[in-house]
Amino acid sequence: MPPRPVHEPRRDDCPWCGSKRLRTRLRAPDLRHRRPGTFVVDECRDCAHAFQNPRLTTEGLQLYGAASDQRAGHGQLRATARAMLPFPEPESWLDVGTGDAPFPAAAKELFVYTAFDGVDPTLRVERARAAGRLEEAHVGHLTAPEVLSRVRGRYDVVSMLHHLEHTREPRKELAAALAALRPGGHLLLELPDPSSASAAVLGKWWHSHDQPRHLHLIPLANLRTELQARGCEIVVTDRRAPHTPHDLATAASLYLNRTRLRRMAGPLTALAATLDHALAPALRRTRFSNAYRLIARKP
Repeated sequence: MPPRPVHEPRRDDCPWCGSKRLRTRLRAPDLRHRRPGTFVVDECRDCAHAFQNPRLTTEGLQLYGAASDQRAGHGQLRATARAMLPFPEPESWLDVGTGDAPFPAAAKELFVYTAFDGVDPTLRVERARAAGRLEEAHVGHLTAPEVLSRVRGRYDVVSMLHHLEHTREPRKELAAALAALRPGGHLLLELPDPSSASAAVLGKWWHSHDQPRHLHLIPLANLRTELQARGCEIVVTDRRAPHTPHDLATAASLYLNRTRLRRMAGPLTALAATLDHALAPALRRTRFSNAYRLIARKP
């Protein structure tokens, strides 16, 4: 492992709107895996887009990537899939960044006649196909020409759950996702909410800041405007249901394991997790909700 992270040149403008009015949102080390380096997240004063600056190179992302990253639990994934029930039953569904395909497995319980395919840069997607959780597995990035050519115009639903924040070029990912949809198909997105009050209160300890793996934190308003500019109809926005009750527990674990109190990290983190779940019904209705969902219909 090199002694310093591999960065691109620092940029002086917002990658979303081009404004040069930037401020430093936070500086943080790799709290989760304790690899070397300090990382900066800047925020645009005009559009509120937050982004890693300077950004890691492709090699740097491979160095700091975490193959053990996991999505939400089965119940929450099933609840996310349930958000598509009001729409026509899809014949085909593509899950982007699917990993071991836990989301298609959960969604299949509700959409038993739908064929689920997956895209992921790792070979986990092939193992998910072999295990029967996917019909087709595409190894690579959706934006890669050889992948996009195989999936273009084939799907009634494309899902990206906590995927865009990991990508280098989220606009290109959105364009590729829309290209994979049939006319009238739906794009299902879930992302961390950078405007969450938890982000301000917890700072670098907030789960979704997760440096250096999260490259972009996109406000809901920006994503909505971008999709509308591409001709999409926004049919659902939701800041309540996608809230995941783990902010206090994650912050407690990250903090305590870096202090002399690490022997107490287990029971104190369990206490924080209990508090997370107890407060969740109230917090999801406030600015402390930590994620949002958007469903858009392609023209």
